Amino acid sequence: MSTDTTGTAARDEGPRPGDPADSPFVRACRREPGPHTPVWFMRQAGRSLPEYRKIRSEVAMLESCRRPDLITEITLQPVRRHKVDAAILFSDIVVPVAAAGVALDIVPGTGPVVTDPVTTRADVERIRLIDRDDVHYVDEAVRMLVDELGGTPLIGFAGAPFTLASYLVEGGPSRTHVRTKALMYGDPDLWHALAGRLAEMTLAFLKVQIDAGVSAVQLFDSWAGALSEADYRRYVLPHSRAVLAGLADAGVPRIHFGVGTGELIAAMGEAGADVVGVDWRTPLDVATRRIGPERAVQGNLDPCLLFAPWPVIEAEVRRVLAQGRAAPGHIFNLGHGVLPETDPEVLTRVVALVHELTARPDGRS
Repeated sequence: MSTDTTGTAARDEGPRPGDPADSPFVRACRREPGPHTPVWFMRQAGRSLPEYRKIRSEVAMLESCRRPDLITEITLQPVRRHKVDAAILFSDIVVPVAAAGVALDIVPGTGPVVTDPVTTRADVERIRLIDRDDVHYVDEAVRMLVDELGGTPLIGFAGAPFTLASYLVEGGPSRTHVRTKALMYGDPDLWHALAGRLAEMTLAFLKVQIDAGVSAVQLFDSWAGALSEADYRRYVLPHSRAVLAGLADAGVPRIHFGVGTGELIAAMGEAGADVVGVDWRTPLDVATRRIGPERAVQGNLDPCLLFAPWPVIEAEVRRVLAQGRAAPGHIFNLGHGVLPETDPEVLTRVVALVHELTARPDGRS
């Protein structure tokens, strides 16, 4: 894979005031004190924003993920509106899969749909490795965004091998993951071949984003909560660990997140991320005890709470912040993505409230 180490070299010089590497978000990822608890929202760039819906009304999802101008504009929208502490690259976890030659589409109201689900070793071998040229639009968009964002950090992301494999095996979203589990249990060698190939692809995709200048990366394992801890450790952990270990010297924080992963949270921490995202089901102080003091946490307000009256929301924000103080570093977020029906004004108020409640007079302690 072709690389550009300019961004890494600049990070190696150490953060300067005003740089994204000295931002509240990156400092919290590194378990360092900052001027306030940073906040951003998963799916902050998306269907809750009327400006996003206006753009997407005439552009298909995959096309919007392949146009640097649209990636840039959509990524910036919530930063302008909400004043969040970090932007997250607008994309989709199946973008690198499509770039690797898999025929798929993102169907409105359904999600990713794969034309020919993976069932054989030959299907796995047709998933080729990718390089920067395959996702040049992502590389270009990240560089544009870094220039536009200034001191606000940009988070890159990718889907974890298990979640990507589930889409490829099931042919689309699944409530039960029955085909995925049948393959794991029935043909472990084929499963590990598929997950290993996806781990290589994911690592390459994240390296493209890092070389282009993102300040952190998040590995989404959205469906890992469908597994027992034993199955996670046997079938998933080695492949997520391979991705995160491959970025150990990249100079940016690594975040790992899954949904319904309360029983897996310790194992997910062992995968090697600097920050573990926690969904709304597990209190942050409990999660911190399970993960250990070597990692920061991210989360974890229930997205549905944003539909409650403001006094309820404020009380719950205070609770999450109080529980987050048990961790060596805390990034305030939701316990999953922003729901499409969410009032954007509520998100803006939550950001302001978090900043107000956690402001530190000396700016660091």
